Amino acid sequence: METTKFKTNIKCSGCIATVTPHLNEAIGEGNWEVDLSDPAKVLTIADEKDAAKAKEAVKKAGYNAEKI
Repeated sequence: METTKFKTNIKCSGCIATVTPHLNEAIGEGNWEVDLSDPAKVLTIADEKDAAKAKEAVKKAGYNAEKI
């Protein structure tokens, strides 16, 4: 499995709390993480086949994700 990374506008732990149910439903708990220490706020997903679902889940939560 290849990971996929997205630049996001998820900025804080509150934002992560908002996105969590959407991402967990779309690609499963434990299959993603957001690095808040990275200036690009990178979302990494475990399996590239879930990239479209992850991007849609982030959008549904009110945030943006651009593949990098």
